[in-house]
Amino acid sequence: MMKERKLLVQRLGLVDYETALTIQKQTELAVKAGDQPDTLLLLEHPHTLTIGRRGDSSAVLLDEEQLRLRNVTLFETNRGGKVTYHGLGQIVGYPIIKLSPDREDVHRYVRDLEEVLIRTMSDFEIDAFRIEGLTGVHTRRGKIAAIGVHIARWVTTHGFALNVNTDLSYFNLIIACDGEPATSMEELLGDETPLSVVEHRLVENFAEVFEFSHKE
Repeated sequence: MMKERKLLVQRLGLVDYETALTIQKQTELAVKAGDQPDTLLLLEHPHTLTIGRRGDSSAVLLDEEQLRLRNVTLFETNRGGKVTYHGLGQIVGYPIIKLSPDREDVHRYVRDLEEVLIRTMSDFEIDAFRIEGLTGVHTRRGKIAAIGVHIARWVTTHGFALNVNTDLSYFNLIIACDGEPATSMEELLGDETPLSVVEHRLVENFAEVFEFSHKE
């Protein structure tokens, strides 16, 4: 069993994607050097489409000018996965943690992220589950959380995006991974849930699954 380590949780609020990439890189370097404990960044992005290593721009249904008119930015990233949407009402989690020496298994890491999200949904009485062969967390109404990670020298970056009170119409701008419809906690529960309440449960479940003690 992995020795319990400390997790630093940073709730950053609304951060544009480019700034968040810079924060991730700075945090990654600090964690690798041992200058900062393993860290979980929690934040929201303004309307953003990101293309992962397995995706390309053909899955984006508007050109750059049309996206600009809708205040949507587009980024290519080094995370896994294809094309996804980030926006208001969505919680984005970027775990920047060392998997070495006891968790050097990419497949296990992704399954553990799914477990964190599934437990969090269960806390709100939402039945969420994995689908074999697909990455992310699903419900009977559609996909509620996307996962796309990058791992270098067993330190993780990028992470997950959970639709809480998200405007799902923005998913119509892309051909999402595997063509599955998107859903949100708001759609399933019939009302908005404060992001801070969901963040709290995410932090507790993350610490439990990854065997961390945590501080904010």
